[in-house]
Amino acid sequence: MSGAGEGQHLKVGVVLNPIAGGGRLKRRWPEVAASLKKHFGDFELRETQAEGDAERLAIDLAANGFDLVIAAGGDGTASEVADGLLQARAESGRTAELGLLPCGTGIDFARGLALPKEIDATLKRIAEAQPRTVDAGRICYIDDQGALASRHFINIASLGLSGATDRAVNADKRKGRMSAKTLFLWRTVVEFIRYRFQHVRITVDEGAPVEARMALVAVANGRFFGGGMMIAPDAELTDGQFDIVILRAAGKLKLIWDIRLLYGGRHRNHPAITILRGRKVVVEPIGDAEKNGALVDIDGESPGRIPATFEILPGALTLRY
Repeated sequence: MSGAGEGQHLKVGVVLNPIAGGGRLKRRWPEVAASLKKHFGDFELRETQAEGDAERLAIDLAANGFDLVIAAGGDGTASEVADGLLQARAESGRTAELGLLPCGTGIDFARGLALPKEIDATLKRIAEAQPRTVDAGRICYIDDQGALASRHFINIASLGLSGATDRAVNADKRKGRMSAKTLFLWRTVVEFIRYRFQHVRITVDEGAPVEARMALVAVANGRFFGGGMMIAPDAELTDGQFDIVILRAAGKLKLIWDIRLLYGGRHRNHPAITILRGRKVVVEPIGDAEKNGALVDIDGESPGRIPATFEILPGALTLRY
C-alpha cells in the first residue's frame, strides 16, 4: 500500500468516545477510518458507552497484545486509556504505547504535546514518531461514596476551584457546542464567585507542611488545564517531578481579573501563587473535614475529594507523539 510507514508494523487498537466534542469524530468517522488505514493498515475499533469503559477497553487491548492504543476523544478519554495501560503494565508487565487523537471539551494534555489540529496530520505524526517514555501520576483520594479510591493520571490532578469547575462544565448543556476556552472560563468565574476558600495542609516529599487558605492546588505533570490555562508553565513530562501550584486566598475580584494571566503562563510571580516541586504530595483538610474537604479534579473529571496523596511514576508511560 502506498504511504505505508512505521505504523503499518504495529498492532493498533482505537478507543473512541463517540460523544467527545459533541460527537465530531463519530460524525467524521469514514474520514478518520480512512486515515487510520492509510497510516497503520488494519486496526481494531472499540467504542465507549459509559464512564470507565475506556479504562477497561485499554486493559483488554493491552492484554491481547496490541502494540499501540489510540485514545480518540478528550482529556477524560486519554486519561482513562492511560490508566488502563498503566494497570495492564502493573498486572502483566505488558507495555502498550499510547497515541492521542484529540477531540473534546478539554484537550489540554494534547495541547501540551503541540499535536497538529488536522486528523490526518496527527495520525501521520503518531505513525512516524519514535515512542518516548514519559512520567505519569497516581492519586489516592476519597470518592463520592466515601470510600478510598485510586487511579492514574497523565496531565494534572488538582483540588479546590478546579473540581467544582469540572462538575459544572461536565453538567453544562452547552458542552461540545461552544469553545472549550469560553466554557471553562465562564464556569471558572461563576464557580469562583460561589467558592468558599478552603483551609488545607500540603506536604511535599519530606518537607515541612505548608498550610494555606486556598482557591486551588494543582499537582502538574503537564502544563495546561481548564481549556487552555497554562497553570504550570515549567512542568516537564520527563523530569520525574511534579510542579505544585498553590493559589492562595485573596480578593476575588482581583483574582478573577488575574485569571487571564494563566492562559499565557504569566502568573509565576503573582503574590497569591506559590510554586513547589516534588515527587510525592499529600493534601489534607484542616479542621472541619466536611467544610475543607476540597473536590479533586483528575485530568478534567471530578470523582471525589481530599484527603489525597499524589505520587509521580517516572517514565511509566510509553507515548507516541
